[in-house]
Amino acid sequence: MKKNSAFKERVEKAVRSIPKGETRSYGEVAYAAGYPNAARAVGMIMARNEDKTVPCHRVIRADGKLGGYNSINGPSKEALLRKEGVLL
Repeated sequence: MKKNSAFKERVEKAVRSIPKGETRSYGEVAYAAGYPNAARAVGMIMARNEDKTVPCHRVIRADGKLGGYNSINGPSKEALLRKEGVLL
């Protein structure tokens, strides 16, 4: 088991709990995962995410900008959020 696997699992669980059509900031996800000062680490996990069950497109920057996204040759983060009804 990797050193950060418990952290990663908690982050992924927090992201999976974001309802369709809603977003959370990296900081809000970090807080929900129990690591309130780990927003950058959340961003790193989301940037590397390849698990389609983790809706990483719902995690955005605190200033409301979309931030990065690993689309894995699929739709853009903006397209996915618009499809879910998120007003950008």
